[in-house]
Amino acid sequence: MTIDWEHFTPWAALAGGVLIGTAAAMFVLLNGRVAGISGVLGGLLRPSGGDVAWRVAFLLGLVGAPLAYALFAAPPEPQIDAGCGALVLAGLLVGIGTRYGAGCTSGHGVCGLSRLSPRSLVATLVFMGAGFATVFVARHLLGT
Repeated sequence: MTIDWEHFTPWAALAGGVLIGTAAAMFVLLNGRVAGISGVLGGLLRPSGGDVAWRVAFLLGLVGAPLAYALFAAPPEPQIDAGCGALVLAGLLVGIGTRYGAGCTSGHGVCGLSRLSPRSLVATLVFMGAGFATVFVARHLLGT
């Protein structure tokens, strides 16, 4: 395994992490809610009174932020090394895992770990382990 030092951006990654952490902390401190994307989106599928506006605003912010960024700088060129079938299958598996894990990587990995939640620690370890295993199988056993 090698690191692509030409595209390694530790300062940009650190800044992004600080922004995500700050936003998640502010969200829980100001609203008393965890900034887990699956929970935010899932709450729109079964809305309750007075709970829709902030969820829609949150999701619009997720979509609007990259669009606003594109007004000031060229967005990075995406490179996806998988076919449509693999992407659909991956999306379905992530969705199923999110339901069984009672949350997603943002809910457990960012918000849950910062609250020292044992359940989130286990969930994050499972997420990461499954990701490591998938990459190992795909790259070294299947050769894709």
